[in-house]
Amino acid sequence: MRILFTTWAWPSHLYAMVPLAWSCRTAGHEVLVASQPALTDVALRTGLPFAPVGRDVDAEAAFREIVATPPGANGGGPRVLKLFAELADAMLDDLVDLARRWRADLLVFEPSAFAGPVAAAAVGVPAVRHLFGTDLLGGRAGQFLPAVLDPLGARYGLTGVDPFGVATVDPYPAGLQLPQVGSRRLPVGQVPFNGPGVAPPPLPESGARPRVCVTWGTTMGRLGPDYFLAGTVVRALADLDVEVVVAVSPDQRALLGPVPDGVHVVVGSPLHQVLPGCAAVVAHGGAGSLLTAVSYGLPQVLVPRLPDHTRHSARLAETGAGLVVPAKDADPAAVVTALRRVLDEPGFREAADRLRRELTAQPSPAQVVAELERLVVAAPR
Repeated sequence: MRILFTTWAWPSHLYAMVPLAWSCRTAGHEVLVASQPALTDVALRTGLPFAPVGRDVDAEAAFREIVATPPGANGGGPRVLKLFAELADAMLDDLVDLARRWRADLLVFEPSAFAGPVAAAAVGVPAVRHLFGTDLLGGRAGQFLPAVLDPLGARYGLTGVDPFGVATVDPYPAGLQLPQVGSRRLPVGQVPFNGPGVAPPPLPESGARPRVCVTWGTTMGRLGPDYFLAGTVVRALADLDVEVVVAVSPDQRALLGPVPDGVHVVVGSPLHQVLPGCAAVVAHGGAGSLLTAVSYGLPQVLVPRLPDHTRHSARLAETGAGLVVPAKDADPAAVVTALRRVLDEPGFREAADRLRRELTAQPSPAQVVAELERLVVAAPR
């Protein structure tokens, strides 16, 4: 079986699909990742075969505009959909051509890669959606998707392209799910993949003080130094009786600024290698880091800015596994107050551990491969 995985050029969206892609390979299937040229180096570092398709689009500029919009202002959603439509337009023709030439049997796409379901329909193979966060497009937002997909499908004489595919691979535990519509859910357990990197140096054994991990993902620093709050948070925690470890990428080290004595700065290590031994996480609310913390049963304090970060964070807070500090209120004192609550009140840790147990109980990526095989066998061609 030949399985084509596709996303637009955003690393975290690809990272969410890597465990399943590798499981498909180890099960004996051919796998190919397709995305815009800008993702080439990132994709090749996953060890998966890669094919560039289409042209690059400056998504960072669009997100800078969105993140600069005052909290609560309207317009973020339409602008995001407009960006996704532009990205799909840039990829679609080459993706269809690749799927035909490579003779794909199945196309797996992340939910914001709208070129995926259109290309699958154009070549007559089943499409499977792979979530990277909570299902933000599966609820009321789904009503706006035909306006994006219909013009793309019209190029190939298609009408009514299904944006949800024949099934949805879902790495989030049931307790974090939003109501989902459109296709059958295939739950999958979390095998954390936060990109390649070096193992962190050994940290001292945790003593009497709880260890707190501060991370700001990979997105916010790309949008501008003012949105990268990891250094501000680390310095705010200096007077709190905690041990602090901050995880940054090499290009974020300069953004971090000076840190207090005793703070452990881990550079270039995947987040899942930093979290063992931690008691809580302070972060920006990105889907990947949020789910990685869930897989370790850690309560979280989240300071989101982008619309999807805000909704992921709100869902976690609704489960009782963390607290949200809105960006407009994100002064250091508010973050410290929230962290004190998360560490002192046992309900947060208990809720986080419930989510961890739910996630652990979900099928492994290897088990989901068998479901994909059955979908291909059953699909009309």
